[in-house]
Amino acid sequence: MKAVVPDSSVAGVPGETDAPAPLLRPIAFSEISGWDDDDHAAAFRAFRAGCVKILETPSKTRSLGVSGADLQEAARLAMRVPDLIGERLSKTFFESCFIPHRIEAPGFVTGYYEPEVAASRTCTDRFVVPLYRRPNDLLEVTAAERPPGWDPEIRFARDTGSGLTPFFDRAAIQAGALAGRGLEIAWLEDPVDAFFVHVQGSARLRLTDGQVSRIAFDGKSGHLYTSIGRLAVERGVLAREMAHKDGLETWLKSHPEEGGALMRENRSFIFFRETELADTDGPLGAAGVSLTPGRSLAVDRTLHTFHAPIWVDALSVSDPDRVGRGFRRLMVAQDTGSAIIGPARGDLFLGSGGEAGSLAGRVSDPATMTLFVPVRSGGAE
Repeated sequence: MKAVVPDSSVAGVPGETDAPAPLLRPIAFSEISGWDDDDHAAAFRAFRAGCVKILETPSKTRSLGVSGADLQEAARLAMRVPDLIGERLSKTFFESCFIPHRIEAPGFVTGYYEPEVAASRTCTDRFVVPLYRRPNDLLEVTAAERPPGWDPEIRFARDTGSGLTPFFDRAAIQAGALAGRGLEIAWLEDPVDAFFVHVQGSARLRLTDGQVSRIAFDGKSGHLYTSIGRLAVERGVLAREMAHKDGLETWLKSHPEEGGALMRENRSFIFFRETELADTDGPLGAAGVSLTPGRSLAVDRTLHTFHAPIWVDALSVSDPDRVGRGFRRLMVAQDTGSAIIGPARGDLFLGSGGEAGSLAGRVSDPATMTLFVPVRSGGAE
């Protein structure tokens, strides 16, 4: 999304793909523009943050062929050194353990963030918009389980006891389809705030009792994501240059009836779970690792193996004013999102709170991506 950021987050959905793997072309590190100038120590810390998880359970090897077992070997090596090693050793680690492979496909990056919103544990006159935990009749479905004729991107369905049917969409849920089931985690004040929490897939909740809670993605209705920012531009509601997160949010809040109808056109609806909150940690990504601002990347998990390093070379990604500073950085595949589809499609995690949200909502850039393949993976010796 970007005009608006995709459902990310922000936790993930396993899936399959019938598309052939794109060409991965081995290149030398010297062919990576900006490689010598990156903060390799920061990249190493982001990779090492997932090593305990990798060693517990190897990542599933996905269609691009990065071996989860070989990533586990790289993680084992990373755990033998301190997490605060310097630039030289960090650079040496990546150059020794991986071979860069250029992804020969058009690339594109957007940004996402973790919202911070006021919330209540109970429904009140002020707090009236519920955030729901996952219903017990919502099931993930594989390609083999998906009923004939369903879109192959639909990965969730409702179990009726006698078969699978599409789950309730956003409009049905807002009309009360889940009322009375005790699924509410908390209530927010504004439906627009709730919508952006859904888009991001995670949030920090500042509760009325003074506590702070964190929620993370735990499933979705299964309906395909629709970018309402794109719809707003196509219908002349917003000028293209205003179709970023801040511009769209302002319009939605100032036009509650029209905005409500527009939001319902995105039939995708997200469910959450509460997770542990640590002041120094980002939200938990789909790979089971706390996300690192500026280093964690959401990818298409049907293609990419979680925890693989990926070099992102994009135009002006770090600069919302597009003055051409550019963005070249080694990131780590630690998350996914329902709108992140394709081998060179990525979503950059940019942090928590309003400032990160303003930046994330303006990221919409072409990119070149280079996948770091562990030296023992097929064809990489």
